[in-house]
Amino acid sequence: MREASMKPATRMALAAAASCLVWGTSVEAADLGGDCCADLEERIAELEATTARKGNRKVSLTVSGWVNETVMFWDDGVEQNAYVGTNTLEQSRFKFSGKAKINEDWSAGYTLEIGIKGGDLGDFSQTSDGNENSLAVRKAYWFIRSKQLGEVSVGQNGMATYHLLDDADGVNTRNYSDFEASTVFLGSFQTRVGGVLQGTANEWKDLFGGFNNGTPGQNGRRNTVRYDSPEIAGFVVTAAWGEDDMWDTKLAYAGVIGEFKVLAQVGYGESTDPGLAGVSGSGGCSKFDCQWWGAAGTILHQPTGLFVYGGYGAQQGEDLVGSGDTDDTYMIQAGIEQKFIPLGKTTIFGEYRHDEIETTGSKFDFYAAGIVQNLENAAMDLYAIYRHSEGENDALGDLDDFDTVLTGARIQF
Repeated sequence: MREASMKPATRMALAAAASCLVWGTSVEAADLGGDCCADLEERIAELEATTARKGNRKVSLTVSGWVNETVMFWDDGVEQNAYVGTNTLEQSRFKFSGKAKINEDWSAGYTLEIGIKGGDLGDFSQTSDGNENSLAVRKAYWFIRSKQLGEVSVGQNGMATYHLLDDADGVNTRNYSDFEASTVFLGSFQTRVGGVLQGTANEWKDLFGGFNNGTPGQNGRRNTVRYDSPEIAGFVVTAAWGEDDMWDTKLAYAGVIGEFKVLAQVGYGESTDPGLAGVSGSGGCSKFDCQWWGAAGTILHQPTGLFVYGGYGAQQGEDLVGSGDTDDTYMIQAGIEQKFIPLGKTTIFGEYRHDEIETTGSKFDFYAAGIVQNLENAAMDLYAIYRHSEGENDALGDLDDFDTVLTGARIQF
């Protein structure tokens, strides 16, 4: 956000002074005497006291974010209903960020991002339409950046493999139907077998792998020290460490090759933090030691708008004697993204995801299709997405299918 070079109060004061000067000159010409500017300093002080302003003149302040709310229709084979709430795949949020120039090469800055939930889609279930009205700190970190050497940040931030598979989605399905969407939109719904609910200990999310939104192969937001290299020929290297003890690294590429726009990421991480044993859906990382890795990318043919996005992720845990399980997933999404109408680009897609989860003895198949319509002049996306989920578990047997239709919008500011 570009800031004005002069505060509103200062502009008002200068305008008042100019008016006073003109009025004073006129009065003198009429030989009426008096001083219309006697209380000018007092008025300036009053205006300054009532004007919103940033903390200092050296560090910039930008306020941004979005609102992402949805209506979800669901059918678990026995019950059907519709809930309204926050789309927690990429929840509503606001962000304060800024930076200051140190010299021609170096700068420093910060990010503070707060997540907002009304009705929480992640809490949707057969017995709940979502806990309401909550705030959470998503990111809170400072950074020092060099154009030549890259950036170091400290605080709550995404690890290097945070959204490793999701951020490789190079089209406008990223915030509505990326790699994590299949598991996120199942919320806290209980599984059914033969029409019978299996209880809160057997929710869909309890059977998934990975420790970040049920998706093996990528990490989350942690308290971390992170390094991002400068971009070189489209490549950026990221490495992070934190959370006693966890580390990961990523190589990302973004560029254009001939008629094709390409976005790709590959990463690897390890954790020896047994505290992850208490994380819901931690999968193999509930063991003493775990590793995860993944790769994903998007190729878009620019003349036609045809695209393919997909990837693979895995997570493996080991106990003290070296035994453990591996959870993995792969997904492919294909479609077309073109500006068919003047309002903005239209993205039409279909996708398939498959999971093999050794830690819970489960297998899943997810299918989806949908449309996202961008409204350029409103910085807004409208979306409608159908999802079908099916699976099996060694202890429970074949799970009843689960279907959802998600409709909503995200508007940015």
